[in-house]
Amino acid sequence: MAVVYAVGVGPGDPELLTRKAERILRSVDVICAPTGAAEAGSYALSIVEPFLDRSRQEVLVQLFPMVKDQKGLDPFWEEAADQVAERIAQGKDVAFITIGDPFLYSTYLYIHRIFLAKYPEIRIEIVPGISSILAASAVSGVPLGLAAEKIAILPAAYEDAELKRTLEEFDTVILMKVSRVFDRVYALLKELGRERQGVFVRRVGSEEEEVHFDLEALVGQKLDYLSMLIVKKGAL
Repeated sequence: MAVVYAVGVGPGDPELLTRKAERILRSVDVICAPTGAAEAGSYALSIVEPFLDRSRQEVLVQLFPMVKDQKGLDPFWEEAADQVAERIAQGKDVAFITIGDPFLYSTYLYIHRIFLAKYPEIRIEIVPGISSILAASAVSGVPLGLAAEKIAILPAAYEDAELKRTLEEFDTVILMKVSRVFDRVYALLKELGRERQGVFVRRVGSEEEEVHFDLEALVGQKLDYLSMLIVKKGAL
């Protein structure tokens, strides 16, 4: 039976794909690429384009609206899963590509649960990818954890009280997709006297990559959706 491969394509640099990911991308019949808006391109697709053969492979761009309130989005996820299942039934291997890793805050997870519930007969293989967290640590030169240090990863949906507790309890805190709440987070860091203990990274691994240690300079700016903040106790 044909296979669905959930392929992590890394943070943005095609050279950060694993050898296994590249092999699968070159071999499958169908590439499914998510996009957050119908008029926008797929960032994941732009990463893997050098490895595709469009004369032989079908490239299916699927809409996954990126909104805070996800009520009512089930039809989009259902349609995407149905499109994949249709091609599997035709005997075609499918690679669903997602930036970073498929099992860490990825777009793929929205349809993974549908596969398990609606199409349990479909064989799924998860192909890990390099997370933007690891890439951001590398380019900024800020280690994530040493010995007994504790690490926390938070999405953008957190309250000040929760974030304050996390910052106090953990040695390293990674705040994903922090752009919408950056000013509020910076204000809290300043209140705690920790405004110099963070590094902001946007679009790591891409040509637009930026690394900022001067967090104050970013206050009030329109920041990129694909960004994160790493906060670490002590001097960076």
